[in-house]
Amino acid sequence: MTKKNAVEKHGFNPNTVFEDILAGKLPAEFVYKDELVTAFMDIQPITDGHVLVIPNLKAATLDELKPEYGERMFLVAQKIALAMKASTLASEGINFFLADGQAAGQTVYHLHLHVFPRFKGDGFGWKLPERYYSPPKMNILKEHCEQIKKTMS
Repeated sequence: MTKKNAVEKHGFNPNTVFEDILAGKLPAEFVYKDELVTAFMDIQPITDGHVLVIPNLKAATLDELKPEYGERMFLVAQKIALAMKASTLASEGINFFLADGQAAGQTVYHLHLHVFPRFKGDGFGWKLPERYYSPPKMNILKEHCEQIKKTMS
């Protein structure tokens, strides 16, 4: 039997689950809410205290996210992170994670920023590719930098 994530297990539609939470059709434990963003407890936490911060106006990807919503998401995530560290939750550090697109691991197509406390032995980790240990030459980094800069708006 394969493992299912909480969205699949409970029959939620990954395209509308956050809209249903915002509309009060699905339950959630809210940490924060204002006119731009909402933060609530993740139903499938990586660690105890895992919170999601979402824009109240649906944006499936970063290119659809209005800048003021992105700014507020990060500001609220920072406040939540500081509160986590000050709380009684096990929290020696904090991770922020946002997946933009399927290749990045996005499974719910309403952009969301994960904020989760970290502590030694929490069982979570990042798997780095082998090439990480052989950094590219500076001319390659310069080329990549120029590619990004010329398309920034």
